[in-house]
Amino acid sequence: MSAIESTKAGFFPSTGNVATKKSNQANKAASLQRNDPVRKAELDNLAQADTKVSINDGVKDFSRIKKIADATPAPDNSDKIAALKKQIQDGSYKINYEGLADKMLATEF
Repeated sequence: MSAIESTKAGFFPSTGNVATKKSNQANKAASLQRNDPVRKAELDNLAQADTKVSINDGVKDFSRIKKIADATPAPDNSDKIAALKKQIQDGSYKINYEGLADKMLATEF
């Protein structure tokens, strides 16, 4: 036996019996058949019962609030920012040290 003939048998599956192949295909097709009408109705009823979803009122409220918040325009703080910049440049801006310390402590604790 040549080297080609000896490796050929290892790489290629045997052709087998044609009748056996047809039998296997028929068995495979039979296993893929749909359910009978009674079983289908039973499965449909189960699916309808299991697919109901209830959304809690808190989630609904949050959704409404989010839609309203997204629809509102961003606040315009440009006047306040301009006034603060002017105070800083003039040297008239006074820092509230107690308020600053309170906010720092509130964020830390």
